[in-house]
Amino acid sequence: MEQFGAIEIGGTKTLVAVGSTWDDLSPPHRIATTDPDETLGAVVAYLAEHDLTAVGVCSFGPLDLDPMSTRFGTMQFTPKRGWSNTPVRDLLQTALGMPVVIDTDVNGAALGEGRWGATQRMTNFAYVTVGTGVGAGIVVDGKTITHPRHPEMGHVAVRRLSDDPHPGSCPYHGDCLEGLAAGPALESRFGVPESWAGNDQVLRLVNGYLAQGLLDLIYIAGPERIVVGGGVTRLPGFHDDLRHRLGAMMAGYPQMPDLDLLVSPPGLGTLSGLAGGLVLAATGLR
Repeated sequence: MEQFGAIEIGGTKTLVAVGSTWDDLSPPHRIATTDPDETLGAVVAYLAEHDLTAVGVCSFGPLDLDPMSTRFGTMQFTPKRGWSNTPVRDLLQTALGMPVVIDTDVNGAALGEGRWGATQRMTNFAYVTVGTGVGAGIVVDGKTITHPRHPEMGHVAVRRLSDDPHPGSCPYHGDCLEGLAAGPALESRFGVPESWAGNDQVLRLVNGYLAQGLLDLIYIAGPERIVVGGGVTRLPGFHDDLRHRLGAMMAGYPQMPDLDLLVSPPGLGTLSGLAGGLVLAATGLR
């Protein structure tokens, strides 16, 4: 059976695993996401120890995913120091000497959930992550939206909560969804993440903004299900609180959906992105 490499490059950490399907995915190997040379070098060193036929990469962005572009698979301008203009796909493909297929981290997670997780047998759904950043992978008719650009849900405008003075942490837009609800914005208000559990104000703020973003997504794309993952979502009571706030914002229009079915935690836990890497790698042999 063919063996694939799966890579999930995040703003803080990079995970690498090998396998042919979700059932035999190896335990993730963790690498700190530092500069591109160090991080990608460690990824190549790990994968070189395995007999692989293709590799799938799910990465933070923004990425150039236009298949007609000479910069396909290249990191565009990003706040992550040193990563702007890094040709991620080409560097890995040259070093490994095999097909490398790349997509965004959230698109990859959506593909993984669609194949083995919470959105199996669905063709229109989304994966939303809330962690170091906020992002969304949207699947329409079974295909992720990537061309000519991928969705940037984290940078949509939201209405500021009346008692929130935080200026926003996004270097581009200040108080966009990501600037107000992602991990760095929460840390600036409430300190280290280890202290957030049991703090109702954390849930009130993050879900007060995230529910606005989900409302836009529901009204524009009409997904069958929205899987919401990422480090921030592992707070106790997160998904129930999010459903409650989203339901209040929907106000019964056009018809109140079953929010327990519409908003779901990941079926694959923290491994949705690596599962998506396997899905991408398999497409590299077609």
